[in-house]
Formats: sequence, structure tokens, C-alpha cells
Amino acid sequence: MFDIGWSELLIIAVVAVIVIGPKDLPRALRALGHWMGKARRMAGDFQRQFNEAIREAELDDVKKQVTDLGKIDPIGDIRKEMTKAEAGIRTDLENATKIDKPKDGEAKPEPATAAAASAAEPQGPPPAVAEPAASAAPAPSTPPTAPPAVATGDAKS
Repeated sequence: MFDIGWSELLIIAVVAVIVIGPKDLPRALRALGHWMGKARRMAGDFQRQFNEAIREAELDDVKKQVTDLGKIDPIGDIRKEMTKAEAGIRTDLENATKIDKPKDGEAKPEPATAAAASAAEPQGPPPAVAEPAASAAPAPSTPPTAPPAVATGDAKS
């Protein structure tokens, strides 16, 4: 606090002995001690009150934070987010499944024309040309022979 060295204390003691005198010096030092004690107590009280005010301010902040935490509604927040997501999905689904309607200036295809156009397009191989099935048995490479003749007793040699 104060930067008083030993040399300065010696000078103060010599001046006190000369001014106060050796007879009244103990009473003066006792009074000085009382005043110093009072000053220290006042400084301690001030510091204690200051620290208490800081603690109360911190407690008020903590109390406010706790009340703010009590106001949080996680289920409500989740519901809001789910509603937003549902609306987005519905919009995307409606846009994906929407049938494009022709504008007023465009001609609409007539049903007879559409049926004729679909009949003119080939839809695969004709029914007469059918490819053999892969599971059918392979054809024999040699023609079948006639069954052997049965030998009877009338045979002419």
C-alpha cells in the first residue's frame, strides 16, 4: 500500500519522540492503534458490502437465467419445426405430382388423334414372330429312324 522503508520509519519515530515526548508516546501509539483498527474495520465492512452486492448481482443474473430456462418449451419447439418440415414436404409432393395443364394458347390433343397416334407406334414384335423359349428342349441333330421291322416266319430269303 504505502512504500515506506525502514529509513523513513526511523525518521518518523525520531520526530514523534521529539514532538510528543517520551512520556506521552505510549498513549499516542495506543490512540494511533485504535484509529488504525477503526480504519481497517471500516475498510473491511466496505469490502464485505461491496462483495455482497456483487454476489447479489450475480445471483440475480443466475436467477434470471434459471427463469429463462423455465420458459423453454422443447416439445413446442419440436412441434413448430415438424410443422414447418411437414409443410415443406407437402409442397414438394404437390409440385412433384401436379399434372401440367396446357396454357390457354396451346391446342389440346383430341382423344381420337391420341388413340390413332398410339396405334401407329409399334409396341413390340408382331405376335406371329415369336422367339423360341430358352427352356425348350433342343432339337435332335439326326432325323428319327423308322422302327425296326418285326421278324415274322414268312420271310423270303
